[in-house]
Amino acid sequence: MAPAVRNPWLLALLALTALRLLGAALLPVSPDEAYYWVWGRALAPSYYDHPPMVALWTATGTALLGDNALGLRLLAPVGVAIGSVLLARAGEDLFPGRRVGEWGAALLNATLLFAAGSVLITPDTPLLVFWCAALWAAARLHRTQDGRWWLAFGVFAGLALLSKYTALLLGGGVVLWLLAEPRVRPWLLRWQLWAGGVLAIALFLPVVWWNSQHEWVSFAKQGGRAGTVGTGSSLRYLGELLGGQIALATPVVFVLCVAGTAMACRAWWRDRLPAAGLLVTLTVPAAALFLWQALGSRVQGNWPAILYPTACLAAAAFLGPRWRGWKLAGMGIGLAVMFAALLQASFAPLPLPRRSDPTLARLGGWPAFAAEVEAARQQRGAIFVATEEYGLAAELALHLPPGTPVVALGDRWDLFDLPPPPQGQAGLLVRSERRGDGPPLWPGATPDGGAVRQRKGIEAERYRLYAVRVAPGDPPLALLPARR
Repeated sequence: MAPAVRNPWLLALLALTALRLLGAALLPVSPDEAYYWVWGRALAPSYYDHPPMVALWTATGTALLGDNALGLRLLAPVGVAIGSVLLARAGEDLFPGRRVGEWGAALLNATLLFAAGSVLITPDTPLLVFWCAALWAAARLHRTQDGRWWLAFGVFAGLALLSKYTALLLGGGVVLWLLAEPRVRPWLLRWQLWAGGVLAIALFLPVVWWNSQHEWVSFAKQGGRAGTVGTGSSLRYLGELLGGQIALATPVVFVLCVAGTAMACRAWWRDRLPAAGLLVTLTVPAAALFLWQALGSRVQGNWPAILYPTACLAAAAFLGPRWRGWKLAGMGIGLAVMFAALLQASFAPLPLPRRSDPTLARLGGWPAFAAEVEAARQQRGAIFVATEEYGLAAELALHLPPGTPVVALGDRWDLFDLPPPPQGQAGLLVRSERRGDGPPLWPGATPDGGAVRQRKGIEAERYRLYAVRVAPGDPPLALLPARR
């Protein structure tokens, strides 16, 4: 048996990846995932919500395995496994011979943020994978002093930017490291560093071009979210941010990450360790930015996910033997919570109501609901099914029979290269009751019954049905791709 195969850490990662692949196959598809599946069927240089990497991942997986849950998510568990190996290698290069990388990658895999991204497919999944890859390239550069690793770093940073705009903090952190750490500052005079930057920008240029053709809509949306001033109190948003991170990282791992980052700051200040400086500049400034944002508006719980690769390495590197029990407890709790969440989302052994079970709200009952909508469409003689909610439209496109057209309503669909439905066709509009009692966006919609999405008899959401017809002057309409 090869030495690599005898490595217990690697064997554990392989077993965990197999479990995640099973979860990816069994877990119902969320509305956002279905929306990214539509992206993969309508590939473009960018989208209203995010850059295109998640669309490329879903398109690749479904091309290999078909339009199903596992095909849609295939690259998530595979990519996370590769990212875990690269993070482990980064830890070894930064702190040779101390098994920092293996411990750091294990802690990262125990967080709910990383565990969810290893089963569900979101833009954060490729972002974290390429973030870990870029960190590995920077660590290789630090250990080997071979400037060609700047080229690899530039490629991975560019791919991270193609995943999510928060990857800008990756480049910013490394630039700060170069400016603040005297022993790496000479790289500023080497051509390889600048060539790596050019590669990153070149990879990102298609997103810039697409935005220039669409009134900079994606930049405006995400930039506006980062700068929005909320109506709640600063303490409320700050409490939401900290409470969310404690939950998503799991409490023990969160404590380890905070303590490890503090010790890394101390090691950089006292011992002038360049490796500690790299971890600090990729963690602390971004964390300070999110804390500052929380003083005026809400920070989404997944945004700080980029902090954890370096924070987990810091915990592994700078928290000594006395913390070993904490590390083992953190990994055990994280994996147990992940398994429990997968079990509830896949099989719902606990009959929890919607308010107590987020898996019911987002994942429960979609195939049966689509069958109910299809029966209602046929009963009414409608040609297509329509909805004004992008996630609901994508779920119906994924679950309805391929011969049933799904029409999406709303301004965002103007940005897709998708055809409108033919004029004069009659359809059935599905609208969630959670959108309120006001009239639908579709002019002339006539109430025509209702439908309920449920899982094992427990209600997830109620919907109103309306009879509609395509006519001149309608809001933007798009005919979504059908399941293959």
